[in-house]
Amino acid sequence: MFPAELAWGSQSAVFKHGTIQWVMNGYGQVPFPPPTSTLAARMPAVIRRALFATTFLCSTLLWDVHGNEVTGPSPPLPMAAGKEITANLVNMIFWFDRVASDPPRATTANYLARVSNPSSPLYPSYLEYRRGNIDRHELEDRLPHVAMLGDSLTQHFYFSSLPSSFWRARTEWRRNWFLDTDPSPDSIFSVYERLEYFTPVVATEFNGAGALVAAPASQEDLRERLVRTRNLPGQVNHILHRTRFPDLIMIWIGHNNLDWVQGLSSEERQHPQQRLRALAAQVRVNYTESLQGLIDRAKRENHRVAIVVFGLANIDRYLEGRRQAEILHTENPKLYPHFDSGTRSFESLQPPYQQNMARLAVLINAGLRAMVADLERELSNAHHVRIEYSDALTKIDFNHLELINTVDGWHPSIEGHKVLAQAAFNALRPSLVFLGIGTTTKKKAPLLASSQPQ
Repeated sequence: MFPAELAWGSQSAVFKHGTIQWVMNGYGQVPFPPPTSTLAARMPAVIRRALFATTFLCSTLLWDVHGNEVTGPSPPLPMAAGKEITANLVNMIFWFDRVASDPPRATTANYLARVSNPSSPLYPSYLEYRRGNIDRHELEDRLPHVAMLGDSLTQHFYFSSLPSSFWRARTEWRRNWFLDTDPSPDSIFSVYERLEYFTPVVATEFNGAGALVAAPASQEDLRERLVRTRNLPGQVNHILHRTRFPDLIMIWIGHNNLDWVQGLSSEERQHPQQRLRALAAQVRVNYTESLQGLIDRAKRENHRVAIVVFGLANIDRYLEGRRQAEILHTENPKLYPHFDSGTRSFESLQPPYQQNMARLAVLINAGLRAMVADLERELSNAHHVRIEYSDALTKIDFNHLELINTVDGWHPSIEGHKVLAQAAFNALRPSLVFLGIGTTTKKKAPLLASSQPQ
């Protein structure tokens, strides 16, 4: 969790785990994660997952027809009703998983002590709290809020057995490059934890496994409903319905839109150029419509808002790494034991289609860059709203096997999440400066103990 150095250029914060020596920015100690619930232990994991897998398999057999999530047509009414009933039934049966898993939101644990420091930018708000003018909830609302929208490459997700995969997709929050609160030295030093050295913060993840850049009028299919995944429009709507709009919104989504062969005939697969251009253009249109909702809301806010759109991963380099994993899996099937889950679930990962999958990623990234440039011009008179395209995550070289999950050879490993956290955090500096969040560490003597004001 605590690397030898946290740095932008030469700026650094040093930590020594053995002696608990921290050179920090003067805002107090690192928060510890809230205790996890023991409710999950009350029902054996095997029974939980078996029940969920059975429900999932039965529901997919009964309701296999669904609308196109990318272009937006709705399924027939009986099918839609059946999907709704099945999804609600599963959520009712597995209501306890929300309690048994870590929530997708984290708040700096000792924020009250930190804002009570007269040097804190939030000290005036703390004084209002002490005078009784605002309550604890209102004080927390004044902390910087950060939101993450994305797909399974942001979530701690990988394919294994069917019950485990869907349970993980449904309940596995945190332990990813954006949000991790584990203090152990081998865990991910997430964007959330890095931000905490400069300011107390509230971070929320809206990402989900299988999420698409879809049309605003589209509906999530049954599989997505079962694992509580929302496509980009659903994630955006979830933010828009909240009273407290985030100060910083990070978006990394679109990888599930790369399955270009889905629904194509053999002849169409031989000549995909037009299909690739059409898919990239549709992603840009759908992405823009979702972003427009965020921008319109941001314009009405009385605080600054920064939006960072990250380009898709470098698929060429990722496929090279996956081919290395495939060689090892062929020689020893115990390595990457669920390697084949990729080609079963994502047909474009099959060798004949990989090159065009990589081409589509390049086309989508070019479209996203142009989209952001257009939106920047639109925001020329909205001085409290900023949008930026970043290729920081595209530059990560997933050709290195240690960055790829050792179970499915598809999703990022823990080491991959660590690299993603570093790259994403470095890319945030212009946005953080815009938001007035300091990025220069201030050395201070290690704190042996702290008392939190009440």
